[in-house]
Amino acid sequence: METLDFRLLNEFQRDFPLHSRPYARIAECLESTEEEVIAVLARQKELGAVSRIGAVFAPRAVGASTLAALAAPAEQLDAIAARVSSHPEVNHNYQREHAYNLWFVATAQDEAMLSAALSRIETETGCPVLRLPLLEEYHIDLGFDLCGDDKARSAVRPLPPGDFPAAMSPSERRLLHALQDGLELLPRPFSRLALRADLSEDEVLQQIEAWLSRGFVKRFGVVVRHHELGYTANAMCVWDVPDEDVAAMGQRLAKEPAVTLCYRRARSKLQANWPYNLFCMIHGVSRDEVEVEIAALCARHSLAAYPQAVLFSVRRFKQQGARYLHGAAHA
Repeated sequence: METLDFRLLNEFQRDFPLHSRPYARIAECLESTEEEVIAVLARQKELGAVSRIGAVFAPRAVGASTLAALAAPAEQLDAIAARVSSHPEVNHNYQREHAYNLWFVATAQDEAMLSAALSRIETETGCPVLRLPLLEEYHIDLGFDLCGDDKARSAVRPLPPGDFPAAMSPSERRLLHALQDGLELLPRPFSRLALRADLSEDEVLQQIEAWLSRGFVKRFGVVVRHHELGYTANAMCVWDVPDEDVAAMGQRLAKEPAVTLCYRRARSKLQANWPYNLFCMIHGVSRDEVEVEIAALCARHSLAAYPQAVLFSVRRFKQQGARYLHGAAHA
């Protein structure tokens, strides 16, 4: 990858300039031009390495979301995956190596709408859906450091327990709706965003800054796709840790450079099928690399003492930013 491309994708996943002409500001930092920065981002978006440029909201900060899974019969997997992906509430959908072979993330405006979406999926697919809502975050989506320096970990700041879901004003909801597809690759993208949200450019910039300062937005910047950047192997590792110990273990795992995500989720009510409460993701350029990292983590933290499972990703059916609002912008 060219140096400019690499620096754009690595250095501006967070701390994206909240400025009238952000790409010009980035160009100054990289000794380039506004036109070239926009062209590079457009090319990387076309190649799939860039998903969008925009906000990553903290889990449970707005709306409702959950990780979910189902066990699809092998001969029906493709058809069931297509049906699941067709739901606008579903933003990630992967096949993984497990009896529960289809894993997806669903988001909606509120818990009632999320539950209704999951119930529709159950009805349409004929498969019971395992619902695993987030309980506690230890390291979630502060970017993907392509250099391996992992500077983002020092920025982890979970929301205070009483602060979610956020009560949003009509103007905030309009901005959230307009932001879901990300910034456009134009010299003044916040001006265009303001037009779509029926706000002024200054109001948009001030609101995003406020969201960041309150912790409702984890980061604002370039959102990359791991697979297109060469990290083609990933595994979801899960453990059944006693509830009184899970927070301490999660915080320890969150400090590990190999761990890209780490969180506690609610145990399934069907504990015989899925008793796990501690989840982490590990990405690598090969399966062998990921397996070595998992073995090292287990040895360092004595994780072999807990029931566990490792679910490697097999196929990606859908990957996009979370959509909390659907249809026309809400006034």
